[in-house]
Amino acid sequence: MKHKMLTAAVLAGFCLACGARELQKNAMVWYDTNGHVINAHGGGVLEYGGKYYLYGEHKVYGQAGCRAHVGVHIYSSGNLKDWQDEGIALKVSDDPNSDIADGCVMERPKIIHCAKTGKFVMYFHLERTSHLDYSDGRVGIAVSDTPAGPYRFVRSQKPTPGTYPVNAPEDEKTPEALERSRADVAKVPHYGESEEMKAALIYPAFVEGGQDSRDMTLFVDDDGTAYLIHSSEFNSTLHFSELTDDYLDFTGRWWRGRSKDWTEGAAVCKKGDWYYLVGSWCTGWDPNQARYYRARSITGPWERMGDPCRGVNPHNGLGPELTWGAQSNFILKVSDDEYIAMFDIWRPWNQVDSRLVWLPVRFGDGEMEIEWRD
Repeated sequence: MKHKMLTAAVLAGFCLACGARELQKNAMVWYDTNGHVINAHGGGVLEYGGKYYLYGEHKVYGQAGCRAHVGVHIYSSGNLKDWQDEGIALKVSDDPNSDIADGCVMERPKIIHCAKTGKFVMYFHLERTSHLDYSDGRVGIAVSDTPAGPYRFVRSQKPTPGTYPVNAPEDEKTPEALERSRADVAKVPHYGESEEMKAALIYPAFVEGGQDSRDMTLFVDDDGTAYLIHSSEFNSTLHFSELTDDYLDFTGRWWRGRSKDWTEGAAVCKKGDWYYLVGSWCTGWDPNQARYYRARSITGPWERMGDPCRGVNPHNGLGPELTWGAQSNFILKVSDDEYIAMFDIWRPWNQVDSRLVWLPVRFGDGEMEIEWRD
């Protein structure tokens, strides 16, 4: 497939301010301005007031790092390469009855700024300590007056309770469909791509209490409307859930993406007239081959395009077949011509040593490409 790509300046990468200090290197340890290891995984970057804010999961040593024992860490930068430690923006709670008690799962925190209220709003995937088998599937919501926090935990919940998707066919909103869905949920394996899951009708059984939500991201469209984009239906189908104008709740309007495509690690951006979504298959902490989708609207329909990744990670010898050993996480728009795709190389045996990978995105003729660079 031939690609008509952007200018040589974009191909050169995303260095915005190449000073004397060397850039962070992909798949290597990254350090902040104090010389300490940057500890922000599964998160993203917010640009506000001429500064960038990098936020992510603070990991601890060993397998204990698969749970949250500290909270969400934030760093700030004026040039995307020199990062100052801003501390813990949202701390886990010492109260064992709290939804964000020490030892819960707090994953993929994303922060957006609400122009209407002036607040900064954080969403994250939450599994309470009573559901460490990942059966909870909730979103946590927190808010702050400043981008670096501290953030105040508001609540956790299931998305879009009491509503059917906007693009649901009428025959899936009947009492008969609800009865079938409850029976399917009770009998099929809840995780993994199986023939039983492919045939099952999942989402109607969860309309009353809200849909499950695991890997997630946030996206603010050109008109200021924000969406939670999350893996749902036991990770088999992406949901696109519209937020209220204060970004603190759901309007009840939501759309199902491509049914039974089993996509995690969603990272979303808009370039020109196209919306793009990069994701991975569902293999837990293990890497797999990435795929990307495109659509004319954030709510779809989404067209599956293939693998956007090119090149080989020289540190582990892995190429696109395993996404360089990484998983997609976030896409930052730096300018109209510069986008950065962000990935995590997970190390579940010692999560604090998980590594970051940031790569320039190339676009052309409704297609995207992400090539490995050190």
